Amino acid sequence: MEKLIVDYTAVAVNTGGRKGHVRTDDGMLDFDVAMPKEIGGEGGKTNPEQLFAAGYAACFGGALAAVAGKTSLRDSEIKAKVHLGHYGPDSFGLAVDIEVKIPHADSLEHAQQLVDAAHQVCPYSKATRGNIEVTAKAV
Repeated sequence: MEKLIVDYTAVAVNTGGRKGHVRTDDGMLDFDVAMPKEIGGEGGKTNPEQLFAAGYAACFGGALAAVAGKTSLRDSEIKAKVHLGHYGPDSFGLAVDIEVKIPHADSLEHAQQLVDAAHQVCPYSKATRGNIEVTAKAV
């Protein structure tokens, strides 16, 4: 494996786990987190899955821009759905569905080619490849 040349490092600190607080070292993020009601929490606050979905969607959008060539990405949209589930009583996991709208692509097939190319270069996709199920499709 190639050695990563670090260009940027994001730092976040959590106290209290899923029922706690997160903040970044630069103060750009600073808020409480809560477990979703769907898994027995109080809800009403963001959670790690939403944060992961937001980060993945934004990162995938950047990767799409890197591979789009002459295709306009105006009005494009990347939706990341992060699913939290379990394999057994004490074994949890994630899966991700990425849906990409590219209104100015020549065709749905062309849009899918761009999505596939973005999926190959996106850092989040690289980090999750082989670890969790990720589907990426043009819609």
